[in-house]
Amino acid sequence: MIDLKLLRDDPDRVRESQRRRGEDPSVVDRLLDADELRRAAETSFAALRGEQNALSKHIGHLQGRLKKAADGEKEQAQAELDAAMAGTSDLAERVRAADARRVAAETDATALLSQLSNVIDPHAPVGGEDDFVLVELVGTPRDFAAEGITVRDHVEIGEALGAIDIERGAKVSGSRFYYLTGIGALLEFALVNHAIALACGNGFTPVIPPALVKPSAMEGTGFLGQASENVYRLEADDMYLVGTAEVPLAAYHSDEILEATSLPRRYVGYSPCFRREAGSGGRDTRGIFRVHWFDKVEMFTYSHPDDAENEHARLLGWEKQYFDSLEIPYRVIDVASGDLGASAARKFDIEAWVPSQERYREVTSTSNCTEFQARRLRIRMRDEDGVRPLATLNGTLVAITRTIVALLENHQQADGSVRVPVALRPYLGGREVLTPL
Repeated sequence: MIDLKLLRDDPDRVRESQRRRGEDPSVVDRLLDADELRRAAETSFAALRGEQNALSKHIGHLQGRLKKAADGEKEQAQAELDAAMAGTSDLAERVRAADARRVAAETDATALLSQLSNVIDPHAPVGGEDDFVLVELVGTPRDFAAEGITVRDHVEIGEALGAIDIERGAKVSGSRFYYLTGIGALLEFALVNHAIALACGNGFTPVIPPALVKPSAMEGTGFLGQASENVYRLEADDMYLVGTAEVPLAAYHSDEILEATSLPRRYVGYSPCFRREAGSGGRDTRGIFRVHWFDKVEMFTYSHPDDAENEHARLLGWEKQYFDSLEIPYRVIDVASGDLGASAARKFDIEAWVPSQERYREVTSTSNCTEFQARRLRIRMRDEDGVRPLATLNGTLVAITRTIVALLENHQQADGSVRVPVALRPYLGGREVLTPL
């Protein structure tokens, strides 16, 4: 959630952020009104509680006085005590009523606050999905025609290699499911091990997190708002299947205070990811580019807010390092405001070249969530300025299925084999090409 102080001090900035996202700016005004009511209710409750405490002390004083009073003074002392006691019932009822108003006002304000997305970085481009800014082009797509190769898509290549079995995936689990078999399964392990080695070499702690989380974790990371339609929920258990390891990694330090001297804390998680892909009917129905389940290696950082922008650049750098090693042409884009997730203030995507589609497609993203998730998950840091929220950032190192799509298609050979990038060969027993097992 956003900082209420920012909302009070600079509501126009928050309204503009909402407009840039294509979201409702009127929430800001409703929240300001609710916040004022909440603070008034808290003040009223605090005043009545203070009055109640003062009366309690006064009664205690009168009771002590009555015990010590001489016979001629007892009647007066008892009368004063009775008068004081007579007001306790009415005051207690007023305190209960004020507390109820305070709780209701707090609930209303919190509900409105949860509707606000993170405040967008002013450097993020404004617009929808197609309004991104091109940051960088890396590599040159192969001229397959010049090589005398007819481009095959990843499905044809994968089936010929015995690497992908979509037909049986659909038979067992339905559409948008698959099996990775033989060399395809080994390729996943190679991609994962290469990613983990790269991350550990850059100071990340490896983690295998739970793929089922409580509602508080999903809500805290911002996935039960605009993204909720794509989340799988187990109603019988009130648990959620994660769509990314970002969720359990973000919640790992929930309700904790971390020493600023221990930051940044960097984790790299490997997990299955589950997405309903609601609203994507008819798109990418062939193959394994857009599926309901895939495995992913995700980087996650707890950072000092002052270093968050630099950490964001570092995460993007490690993503580029990984895709450079796979020898796949790609581009980096600065994602436009209307295409950001609720938690992200700014996001960069890497889009790999997919020869069969003759276009770039998203394979990784990295987001700076500033203090938004930390406030929701109650994660704070302690430094010389006291205890306050820290910043969280995330970045995909490898999403397996989409990376396999890009790798098979970009490195396909005329004889039906697939060239193995040099960096992956140690993880594939030294293989220089992928062939059926």
